[in-house]
Amino acid sequence: MKNILVVGLGAVGTVFATFLKESKHNVYGLVKDHHLEFVKDYTLQVEGIWGNHKVKLDLITSNIEDLKDIDFDLIIVAVKSFDTEETIKKILPLIKPKTKILLTQNGYGNYETASNYIEKSKILLGRVIFGSKLIEPFYAYITVNADDVRIGQPENLLEDKEVLDVVCTIKHAGIPASFSKNVYKVLWDKILYNCALNPLGALLECSYGTLKENKETKEIMDLIIDEIFQVAKLNNIQLNFDNPEDYKKLFYEKLIPPTKDHFPSMYYDLKFGKRTEIDALNGAIVKLGENVGYLPKVNFTITNLIKFREKK
Repeated sequence: MKNILVVGLGAVGTVFATFLKESKHNVYGLVKDHHLEFVKDYTLQVEGIWGNHKVKLDLITSNIEDLKDIDFDLIIVAVKSFDTEETIKKILPLIKPKTKILLTQNGYGNYETASNYIEKSKILLGRVIFGSKLIEPFYAYITVNADDVRIGQPENLLEDKEVLDVVCTIKHAGIPASFSKNVYKVLWDKILYNCALNPLGALLECSYGTLKENKETKEIMDLIIDEIFQVAKLNNIQLNFDNPEDYKKLFYEKLIPPTKDHFPSMYYDLKFGKRTEIDALNGAIVKLGENVGYLPKVNFTITNLIKFREKK
């Protein structure tokens, strides 16, 4: 049995917390103050493709003082990427010598931000590619799973067995998970996927499959992918694919079909007037390009359109 803290009980955090608690671990939730009004007896619920689950956590709080006496083995950070820095600074007093931090957010920059405050060897990246949406606070519905949660230390600064301990904890709880020594490349696979699909799906209010089947949107996605490969090359970022055409073949033939009916979380963010993670996706691509004197124009345009919609 482990002591586990899940920071952010949104669509993804609720799934992790529910399954880990059901697996008999001590699981705690750390949320923002305004979420406490929705807490009912620390109860979480998950339904969907992995079955129906309902658990009671050991505690859900917004005050880290309530958690300071607990020796956490694992802290899972499941907040939006724009909250990463604030969250990392908040949980610093909870990090003990044996504590591992697992980052599960979308986009680029979360590991880089966390490593400004935490020893790198404590930080793991988790590439999450199951689809989950909130029915209501603390009640999530899993719609699709495209692959395992891939977990690793981006610079391989940990012994494999330490990473595997975290992988096994999550896998044995019922969430498909596996160890990756190349987790940074795997994360960039998802960045490519999300940058091509999420903002267009949000702006045009359509599913991933609709974007694939439409000639005009497919051409835009091709350009987004081409620009990301160029940005990666200019920044000496290693990807899993030698060229954009190899990735596009996998993207259209293997990745989109299992998730063809899925709507991006960014769609729901805009629908309900919430801030999106565009700055960690296409916006991050723009910044990385500008840093080396290259403007990825399609990603720039997409980013600005999303920001306009956010303000609206």
